[in-house]
Amino acid sequence: MSFTHTVLERFLRYVKIDTQSDPASTTFPSTMKQKDLGKVLVDELLAMGIADALLDEHGYVYATIPSNTDKLVPVLCFCSHMDTSPDCTGKGVNPQVHAKYAGGELVLKNAPDQNLRPEDHPELLEQVGNDIVTSDGTTLLGADNKAGVAEIMDAAHYLMTHPEVKHGKIRILFTPDEEIGRGVDKVDMKKLGAAFGYTMDGATRGHIEDETFSADGVTLTIYGHSTHPGFAKGKMQSAIKIASQIIGSLPRDKQSPETTEKKEGFFHPVHIEGGIEKAVVKFIIRDFETPGLAKLEEQLKAIAEKVVKHYDKARMEFVVSEQYRNMKGVLDQHPEVMNYAIEAVERAGLKAKRTSIRGGTDGSRLSYMGLPCPNIFAGEHAFHSKQEWVSVQDMEKAAEVIVHLAQIWTERTK
Repeated sequence: MSFTHTVLERFLRYVKIDTQSDPASTTFPSTMKQKDLGKVLVDELLAMGIADALLDEHGYVYATIPSNTDKLVPVLCFCSHMDTSPDCTGKGVNPQVHAKYAGGELVLKNAPDQNLRPEDHPELLEQVGNDIVTSDGTTLLGADNKAGVAEIMDAAHYLMTHPEVKHGKIRILFTPDEEIGRGVDKVDMKKLGAAFGYTMDGATRGHIEDETFSADGVTLTIYGHSTHPGFAKGKMQSAIKIASQIIGSLPRDKQSPETTEKKEGFFHPVHIEGGIEKAVVKFIIRDFETPGLAKLEEQLKAIAEKVVKHYDKARMEFVVSEQYRNMKGVLDQHPEVMNYAIEAVERAGLKAKRTSIRGGTDGSRLSYMGLPCPNIFAGEHAFHSKQEWVSVQDMEKAAEVIVHLAQIWTERTK
């Protein structure tokens, strides 16, 4: 099979469109600028001949590559998210292509302090001779997840222009607000109408992820007691200071993102705001075993209560909210989904590696919404930072994996 790729030119266009999501927003999508990319994608899909491509009121892009076989192949969905992380600016992205990387330091021309060094990014050592895309160092790049978007678009273009490649009905789904945990909140599963799915949102080439964290959020609210600071002795009990004391009481050498790896869980304060009378701390709780979330939450609550009990005028509220669950529990019931993905990666000339991800994807929630959905590599690295990078050749291979998957599902259908 001979591929002529369009993934790079698409990717370079997409990353220039600012699509940062906003966790503080109450709208859906959280930022209307995400629809700017959605409109571009719909226009490009229509130009390919995909007649039903549309952008709905919630910012989702739906499209169908029609089946070209008489076999009743299960409907597949390929999904990526359009938004970029609010953790690092995505406005004015100026992508740089470093052709035929020779090894050593990669210079980001407008921010030398952000230069990429192999000692900090050892995955670069596997990319010698390949073409690397970065930002200019002043913004994130947006490979998370516009690499996945570009790969799906590249694969769609290939399938639409190569009718000799037989495949069943394929649904395309591009989502907003994945980075703030709302990516599938408004997905119309009936409209989507797929049996199995794959998110293109992973990192290292060849990797396929069938296991994620299970995740909860905790909102800890501290109510203090305010008085005039000039007459506060023995009276004032500052919610800010109480909240800070709780954070300072968290374990320093374990159970945090910076002290854990592999399948170790953690609790992590991600936002704090407030005043003397009231302070709010938001935490994320992560563990690969869902029962482990409750244990971490009990531990965190005990730490907070131990601090608050020393303040007779203060009180606290501790509210847990479910975010997503480890998709492995669903995927293990459908082994063919992973088996075919592994075969597709190998057909693309890569060594497949089944891995876990210390995070979540849209597929984590889609799996529990009736769409078993592992995560396939997209090539993105150092995401959510100004040092984000992606290999052109990795993106091309990811697009090829999509095409091979479409074929494999068709071949395996009796």
